[in-house]
Formats: sequence, C-alpha cells, structure tokens
Amino acid sequence: MWDTIANIFPYAIVYTIPLLITALGALFSERSGVVNIGLEGLMIVGAFAGAFTINKLQQQFPGQQWTLWVGLVAAFVIGILFSLLHAFASINLSANQVISGTAINMVAGSLTVFLSRNITGSGNIRIVQGFSKFDIPYLSDIPIIGRLFFSQTYWTTWFILLVLLFSSFLLFKTRFGLRLRACGEHPHAAEAAGVSVRKMRYMGVMISGGFSGLGGAIIIATYSGEFNGSVAGLGFLALAALIFGQWKPLGVLAATFFFGFASTIANVSQVIPSFQVIPSVILKVFPYVVTLIALVLFSKSSQAPKASGEPFDSGKR
Repeated sequence: MWDTIANIFPYAIVYTIPLLITALGALFSERSGVVNIGLEGLMIVGAFAGAFTINKLQQQFPGQQWTLWVGLVAAFVIGILFSLLHAFASINLSANQVISGTAINMVAGSLTVFLSRNITGSGNIRIVQGFSKFDIPYLSDIPIIGRLFFSQTYWTTWFILLVLLFSSFLLFKTRFGLRLRACGEHPHAAEAAGVSVRKMRYMGVMISGGFSGLGGAIIIATYSGEFNGSVAGLGFLALAALIFGQWKPLGVLAATFFFGFASTIANVSQVIPSFQVIPSVILKVFPYVVTLIALVLFSKSSQAPKASGEPFDSGKR
C-alpha cells in the first residue's frame, strides 16, 4: 500500500498545481468583490496561448527549455487580456457576474477551437516536449517525505508554491492587500477612504485572468502536452476549492491538494488492484460530494467577502 501511495503522490501534486494557481487567482477576484466563474474559459485560453507559443518556438529552437517559460508568460498575458471582458462587463456595465463568467466560458471554448482548427487543421495543438521531471538532490533521499514531495517533480511546482507564499503576504501584509480586501467587504467605506474601488476590482479580475491562463498553460507544459479545447472541468473544480478553502490561501492549498489527490486516484483506479473494488464513478464524484456536504455544514460560518458578486455604484449605499 505504501508503494502505491508513493507512486501516486507525485502525480497528485502535478495535478494539484494548475488547480492551485487558478483558485488562487479566483481568490484575488472574489476578495476584490467580483465573482469569476469564467475560470474554465480563462484556463482554456491560457492553454491555447501556451500551446501555440511553445509549438511555434520549439519548431525554431528545438530542445530549448526556455521556450516553455515563454509559453507560460504568453498564457499569463493572454489570460489577463481576456479577463478584461469579464471585468468591463461586471464593473463598468454592472452586469450579472455569473452570466458574464458563463459567457467567458462559452466564448473561450468556441474561439480557441476555431483558431486551432484554422491553424493546424484540427482542434489540437501538440507541443514537442514539456518540462522534465527531476529529483531534488539530498531532499529526495529523506525517508518517506523525500519520496513523496521531492521526487519526480517539476520546476513549475516550486514556482507556483512561491507564488502562493507571495500572494499570501501580498493579501494580508501589504497596503495593496488591505485595499483589495476592503473593496470586497465594504466597498463604500473603501471609497470614502480614498480607494478607487473600480481600479482595485479591475486588478483583482486581471490577476485572476493571468493566474488562470497560467494554470491552463501548466497543464500543457507538464502532464498533457496537447491542447484539445478543454481543461476537463478544472476551472469549476478550482472554484469549488476556493469555496471549500474559505477564501484563504492556505485553505485553498489544502482544498486543491485534496481535489488533486482524489482526482488522481480516480484516474488511476482501474490499474491499481486495491482500488478496483470501488466503482470509478464513485471515486470521480467523491470530491464534489464532499464539497457539497462541507458547504451545507459550514454555510452559516462562511467567510466569503460580504460584497462579492454585488455591483458597485459609486456614491450610493
């Protein structure tokens, strides 16, 4: 059983990282007061931008690892630009944020498949080579922990964990974070204190778009290797992890790892004898069922930003 867990664990971490960075982006958006259910669409856009950029660069510079990082940067930038559609509709036009996010999901899926079919003749864009796995010297030799956390890992894993630590510091230890959170809790009080609520909400949505695009590209550059017009519902799973994590960075980390581990078990259950006695459908729906139960149990103590999802009208209370 130990060997089974040790073999699954690195894959669970790899699966967790795109979820984590996407949910972390949603955290910035909701803390500013804008609900972003367009995470799925933003991840798809990022996956397309990353796959297209990496594909073209690898044709010119085969075998170069820096092409992958350029692809991640391209996905981050495109994610920001695409999220401006949601920001403009939600903030400037005071549109229903759920409908706006749904529109983002629909447009992103259709547009990227259309573009990829015109570019490659099919709906897929394949990259030649993704990031390589490696064992961290010395740390991977630590009993138990080394094999679980420091073996068969990617550079993107440690980069995203650094982003998590920086985001936590930014949200709770800086003036920017205080203002962002104030706009999601009491926007009129923030405005009275001289904070531009619209500007802060724009920044929250843009960070969400950039992080979601980055999450989509990481899928391509690590375990997928091919854009096919879908991210298998990971955007919605990231939103569930945000709620399950109570809108806190460390809570989001725990929730995304839980989802990542549960999803990994569901994906490999048919090749592991100890899991074959459990129907795969039960393993696949397990994290979602647990989320629903948690939402029911903790709904009264929910720590969601009070003004999240509410349009802001300057001068009115």
